[in-house]
Order: sequence, then structure tokens, then C-alpha cells
Amino acid sequence: MDMKDRLSRQEMGQRITLLRKRKGWSQEDLAKTIGLSRTSIVQLELGNRGVDVMEFQNLSMALGFALDEFMSKDFMQSEVHDDPVIKEKSKPEERISVPKLNVEKFKNVLLYILERCAGKPNVGETVLYKLLYFSDFNYYELYEQHLTGANYKKLQYGPVPQKLTSILAGMMEEKEIEQMVTDYYGLVQTRYIPLKKADLQQMKASEKEVIDRVIDQMSDWNATAISDYSHKDMPWLATQDGQDIDYELAFYRELPYSVRVYDDGDE
Repeated sequence: MDMKDRLSRQEMGQRITLLRKRKGWSQEDLAKTIGLSRTSIVQLELGNRGVDVMEFQNLSMALGFALDEFMSKDFMQSEVHDDPVIKEKSKPEERISVPKLNVEKFKNVLLYILERCAGKPNVGETVLYKLLYFSDFNYYELYEQHLTGANYKKLQYGPVPQKLTSILAGMMEEKEIEQMVTDYYGLVQTRYIPLKKADLQQMKASEKEVIDRVIDQMSDWNATAISDYSHKDMPWLATQDGQDIDYELAFYRELPYSVRVYDDGDE
């Protein structure tokens, strides 16, 4: 059955989202029930992914809808009403994977970035923070696992990892890094120089690969350029000022920010 002629992907996504929430299910609940990945469900609900006949049948059985009802032009009007299930689920859904800071991994990633970038005159605190942010969020989008587990807060000048001040202070006390204040085109710039090498044995090949890609892409950008770029990333855009940035928002990215290829066969 070709459903494209009757409903757009966006309309299908909206209807599936509504039915899922009426059942009180998370995206992961639905994914497990019908045998798809959670990222496939995210892309389906966003309208970026279609479904084949078998998947549509599985959705029908899981969410309890009839084909004729689902395809009806009046579906949205008939389904949106004072449903108690919807009211119960009006609060934000629980995170699927709550980040938990791995201090040693964070320090190791920081040291590795500094090893590769500390000699570049543009890499002060602002650029460093953004390199950490994109390493963490790109890794999560690709592998659905946390790299460092750091929480990032949306502040005026961009995403900033929490507990960074205390981590940097501890690393300076342990003589792992040195802080320098320099002049960069008439501006005061705080820089960090590594005094020890990162332990690459503690880093997965996939982690190093993601970090290397971020460094290759962005480490030559100045503070203004990389800040402007981070302010157009979906996790940043969708977060209120002063709030923690939810890693799950990485799955709502579009090009050029998305680092994962989503297609109809992504499961």
C-alpha cells in the first residue's frame, strides 16, 4: 500500500506521536514494541522517515488504530480531546539516558583536545568549551552513549560544561595543565597548556575518532565563529536560557549539525 499519496510524512509523524502519547509510552517503549531503534521513531515522528507496510501494520497493532481511521482527514480533530491519559503525560517525558559525569574521562578528553589544539592561538576558553560540547553531543548522537557524561548549561556565550571550574582547578593543582592569560587581538584570553599526555588506552577508538573530527572541523575557528555555530545547533536552540541542555535533542538535528545518517533503513 502506498501511503505517500494520502498522507505526508509530517502528518503521519504527528499522528503516531499523538497515539503514542495517548498510551503513555516513551519513544523507546514504542521502539522496543515494534522492533525499531529509538532514533528511527524520532525520525518517524519528525517526518524525516517513512514506514513500509510491515512496519505500518506493527504500528497499528502496537498503538491500537485502524487503517481507515488513521488515514482519515478528520483523524487529528477526532483524537484531540480531554483524554485523561494525555493530561497525565503532559509533563515532560523522563530522560532515557541521564548523563552522569565521568571525571576521569572528562579530564582525559580535555587533555587530548589540548594536546592537539593548545598551540593554536585562537584556542582559548571559549573555543575549548565548544570543542568539548560538540565532542560530547556528536558522540551521543552517533552511539546513543555518553562520552564524558558532562552536563552542559545554556549560558549567554554558549554551552558550558558544569563543574568545569573545579575540574580545571584540580588539574592545575595536580600539575596536569597550566593556565595562561594572553592577549589575542587586543582581547584578554585565558588558555590552558597540557603538562601531561592523555591516556589513549582509556579512550575507545570511536571516542577518539569523534573528537578528532570535531577538532579537524572547528579548532581553527575563532571564538565568535564557533559560538555563532553552536547557537544554531538544535540542542542549544531548544533549551531555555540557564537550563541544562538535554542530550536527547541531538536526535532532532538537521544538516550541517547532524553527524548521523538517517534513512528509511535505519534501525
